[in-house]
Amino acid sequence: MRILFAGTPAIAIPSLKTLSDMELEGEGVVLSGLLTRADAARRHGQVEPSDVSAVAFQLDKGRKESGLPFIVQLKSEKLDSRAREEVAALSPDLLVTFAYGRIFGPRFLALFPLGGINIHPSLLPKYRGASPIPAVILAGEKKTGVCIQLLAAEMDAGDIIAEAPLELSARETTQSLSEKSAITAAHLLRELLRNEDFASRINAARPQEGEPVYCRQIKKEDGLIDWSKNASQIDAQIRAFTPWPLSFTCRGKDTLIILEAEPLEAPPGMAIDAPPGTVLGTDKGRGILIQTGDGILAVSRLQWRTKKALDWKAFCNGERDFIGVRLGR
Repeated sequence: MRILFAGTPAIAIPSLKTLSDMELEGEGVVLSGLLTRADAARRHGQVEPSDVSAVAFQLDKGRKESGLPFIVQLKSEKLDSRAREEVAALSPDLLVTFAYGRIFGPRFLALFPLGGINIHPSLLPKYRGASPIPAVILAGEKKTGVCIQLLAAEMDAGDIIAEAPLELSARETTQSLSEKSAITAAHLLRELLRNEDFASRINAARPQEGEPVYCRQIKKEDGLIDWSKNASQIDAQIRAFTPWPLSFTCRGKDTLIILEAEPLEAPPGMAIDAPPGTVLGTDKGRGILIQTGDGILAVSRLQWRTKKALDWKAFCNGERDFIGVRLGR
C-alpha cells in the first residue's frame, strides 16, 4: 500500500517515522511521499523547513543505508492543479494526514483509490478544530484520546476507524500532552495499517456519536491572564498555553510571563480579601502566592519577557519589592 503522508508540526513526527519504519521492516507499506507546508521564516526571521520536513531529511540517511529511496517532499502552498499532478506522479493509494493545516478538496482526494484518513488528538466529536489539546486542558477534562477518522468534507466530521483513550492527571501542559498524543497516534496508526483486511476496517468505520464541540485557533493575545478568574482556571490556562503563546500579565509597562504554577488553598491565617492579582507573599514549598478572583495561585517559575526564566526564589532575590505588588495593571 503506497501512502502519501501530510503533516507539518512536531506532533506528526512519530507517525511519519512509523510509516518509514514499516517500509524498512517490510510490513506492506511504501511511503510514497510527504506533503508538508512550505519552508517559512521562523526563528529570528530565518527560513526553515517544517518540523516534519526536517525529520524527513534525517530519516533519509537510514533509508539510504537500507537501499530505500529518499522521501519525496512536496511543499505546495496551494493544493492546485500543479500539486495534484505532483501527487498523482507518486501513485499513492492512501492519504494519511496529521495536523497538515489545510482542507483537502474532492479533486485532491480523488487521487487516492483508498481515500484518506486523518489523525486527530481528541475523542471526537469533542474538540473538532485547530487546537484540541489546549481546549481539552482549558475545559478541565479528565480523559481525552486520539482518533483516526475518514476524511470528510466537513472538518473533523468523518467516521471513526480507530481510537485510543488517554487518562489525564490535571497537570498536563499542551507540550506534554502533545508528546503523549503523538506517540499514541503512531501506535494506533501502525496497528490500523498492519490489519490484513484494511478495507474492511474502512468499511466498518462508525459515525461520530454525540453533540460536536468545536475549538478555535489560539491567538497570542489569548495568553493575557485575567486575575478575576479563579485559581484553577488560570492554572489551566498556563498549562494549556505552554509552550505557546504562554500566559502573561504586566507590572506597569513590563510584561511578566508565568511559566509554572498551581492552585493552592490559602495558608492558615493568611488574609484573602486582597484584590485579584495581588502578590500576597511566598510559600517555601510552593512559590510566590498571588490572589485570584477565587483562590490563590502558587507560581514556581516565571520570567520578565526580555530576561531568562527563573525559579521563584531566584526571581524574588532580584525583585525585593515584589510582595504587595498588584499585577495586571
